Amino acid sequence: MDRVRPSRPPFLGTFGEGLARLHRYLGPRYGFDRDNFIGRMPQENTWEDDWPTFFWRHRIEPQVRWARERGRWERSWDRWLERLEARLPELLPARPPASILHGDLWSGNFMVTADGRAALIDPAVYYGDRETDLAMTELFGGFDARFYAAYRAAWPLEPGYEERRELYNLYHLINHLNLFGGGYAAGVARTLRRFA
Repeated sequence: MDRVRPSRPPFLGTFGEGLARLHRYLGPRYGFDRDNFIGRMPQENTWEDDWPTFFWRHRIEPQVRWARERGRWERSWDRWLERLEARLPELLPARPPASILHGDLWSGNFMVTADGRAALIDPAVYYGDRETDLAMTELFGGFDARFYAAYRAAWPLEPGYEERRELYNLYHLINHLNLFGGGYAAGVARTLRRFA
C-alpha cells in the first residue's frame, strides 16, 4: 500500500508567513548600526527615535540631494516636496514597531531553495516600518495574492496601508531616478503631487 505524503503549503504562502516572522524581530529605534547600499546608491541608517524623522532625513532627503547633483530633479517639484515634509508627521505613524527589514524586497531579490523555502538576497537592511518592505514588493507589479494573504493572516496591517504604500515607494522611485534616469520622473512627480 502506498503511503500518502502530506501536502506541503504553497511556497508563496509560507514566504508571506516567513516575512511576517522576520518583521517580528524588533530593534530599539529606526536605523541600523552602519550605513549600507540600496542598489549602487548609499543608504544612510543613522538612528532616530521617531519614524517620520528617520524616513525624511535618511531616505527622502539624501535621494533628493543626489538627484539634484545629477541634474535629475525638477525645480518645479520643490514646492510639492516642501508640502510633503510639512505633512509627513500626519501621514506616517510616529512609532510603528521597528522591524528588521530587507529594505529592497522585489521579485529579483529572493530565490527558492532546494527544499522549497524563500531565501532573501541583496538586502538593504535596517530597522523601520514593516510596511516599507511590503510596499516595495508591490512597486513593480507585486507578488501573488497568496503571499499577501498569508502575511496579513500572520500579522495584520494597520488601516491606511494602501495610502502609505505610495509614500513609502517614493523613496524607491527617487532611487531609481538616480540609478536609471528620467524614465522614473513621471512617477516621482505624480507621487509628490499626490501627497503635497
